[in-house]
Amino acid sequence: MQNRLKDMSDTLLPFRVADLPQKRDTEINFAAPPELRRALATELGVDHLRKLSFKGALRIAGKSDWTLTGHLGATVVQPCVITLEPVTTRIEEPVLRHYIADWHEPTEAEIEMPEDDSSEQLGAEIDTMAAITEALSLAIPAYPREDGAALGALVHAEPGVEPLNEDTVKPFAGLADLKKKLDKGDG
Repeated sequence: MQNRLKDMSDTLLPFRVADLPQKRDTEINFAAPPELRRALATELGVDHLRKLSFKGALRIAGKSDWTLTGHLGATVVQPCVITLEPVTTRIEEPVLRHYIADWHEPTEAEIEMPEDDSSEQLGAEIDTMAAITEALSLAIPAYPREDGAALGALVHAEPGVEPLNEDTVKPFAGLADLKKKLDKGDG
């Protein structure tokens, strides 16, 4: 699927680092065509990706590192987790990636996750489409909910039996009433 996405995103094909100008920013102004939006929607598991745009720049950082900064805008349609009705979400996300030439992979068996997860190894190319796809996938709501949709309480019991509810399942629910009775002298 990734190759298919790259074929459809000619303007965001990986930038060869050797071809990037070092004295000025490489401006990126991208609006995804319908075919790419459909392929991304399938890959990300959403119903529709109505809009997808990215405005940003690649710039040299230090002697040989690079930074991608920009803004991702997208409109995603996915089913409500409660009603299954379509939910439209507008996503506006900043994108920041640092491509480090002198990258060292940790060698320990167990390592802690760094707080800064925006850095990665610089290769011969910078794949801006991969960065945009990752940012979009992280910004898509995991549990989209339609306005006003709420899970109701299902209360049921056999005929003649009082159904359990939150108040009756709590072990100390009746103690407040008992205390009031005892304080009044009813007990």
